[in-house]
Amino acid sequence: MAFRLIPREERFFADFIALADEIRAGARLLDQMLAVDPPLADRAHEVKEVEHKCDFLTHDIIQRLNQTFVTPIDREDIHLLARSLDDIMDAIDDAAALIPLYHLERVRPGARELASVISRSVDSVRAALATLESRKGVLDHVVEVNRLENEADRIHQRSVGQLFDEEKDAIEVMKWKEFFDLLEDATDRCEDVANLVENVVVKHG
Repeated sequence: MAFRLIPREERFFADFIALADEIRAGARLLDQMLAVDPPLADRAHEVKEVEHKCDFLTHDIIQRLNQTFVTPIDREDIHLLARSLDDIMDAIDDAAALIPLYHLERVRPGARELASVISRSVDSVRAALATLESRKGVLDHVVEVNRLENEADRIHQRSVGQLFDEEKDAIEVMKWKEFFDLLEDATDRCEDVANLVENVVVKHG
């Protein structure tokens, strides 16, 4: 029976799931902020707290990676996955922070839909990570993340077009354009993670 003199650190898979769980909590908070009119601006600090937790978890993963000799997947993939997952939460936090910062007092068409897509994308990212160790069913979740990113692109394009058609106040246009862009960016960051997961599966079989 084959054995290793230096054991392989398998905890990274659980770490990715723990990080995804926090991101999912952040996505749910953003969803709740936009579920009512006016949006719940005071929830932004809760999103920020989740973002800080994600920073801590990401730092912990990278610190342990630097101390680990044998890793279950390539070292650069672990590093990229941790950083890319944290990027999702950063985008969610950036979007949530604009609500109180810009005093967004009503929810424009498309914002709730994009927040919903973010939540579903994070769910699919989490599902892909949960199956990464076994490599079974991963690609189904990757495909779903890619589909949701395309859906977000369509919603974003429609919402921005409607914004320019309907809003006459140039400052409001600037505020909401930035907000829509950040929401869409969160789905892009989910797709980045999904693509990294797919690359890991292709490399390791």
